[in-house]
Amino acid sequence: MDQDADPAIAATLRQIGPRLRRLRERKDMSLADLSQATGISKSTLSRLESEQRKPSLELLLPIAAALAVPLDEIVAAPRVRDPRVHQHAGRVDGRTFVPLSRHRTEPRAFKITIPANQHSPSLATHTGHEWLYVLSGRLRLLLGEHDVVLAPGEAAEFDCQNPHWFGSTGAGDVEVLSLFDKQGERLHLRARTRPKDA
Repeated sequence: MDQDADPAIAATLRQIGPRLRRLRERKDMSLADLSQATGISKSTLSRLESEQRKPSLELLLPIAAALAVPLDEIVAAPRVRDPRVHQHAGRVDGRTFVPLSRHRTEPRAFKITIPANQHSPSLATHTGHEWLYVLSGRLRLLLGEHDVVLAPGEAAEFDCQNPHWFGSTGAGDVEVLSLFDKQGERLHLRARTRPKDA
């Protein structure tokens, strides 16, 4: 992994220099004293403390030994955040919304459960784009002049400024994943046009 690409690792590396200086001063050692004890040049130690030199195990192990401190006192590993998204389901107009993304920035991801009785269309418009992926059941989507039914594994993407509605076909509950992005991120449309006589 590229250390510069991980903010937690980069932050940890930035703390090593100041930590080394504090530990050395707490032991009442000069750079010259530490240089003599480790065999590392004064200039290298100075650059390490001022973050002008990247730390390595070859440098840090003898320094930890000379300062008589455990290595983890010099290098505090970055804390790994709990990766689970704690889901708090909410109900809006009879539909259950479970947020699947931790952050409130766009796009937001939800699992939506639509009950079978929600099959009466009521078209709406608003800003943004929506992407839907059907997990189970059959989803009816009205979008402008299109009337489509999506089966499990199918997806649809649309501009929400077009009149639209989605819900159950009336045959049962529907579970969908929804990504909504007000900034207009577009994803591919994979819907099937419903025959007029269906």
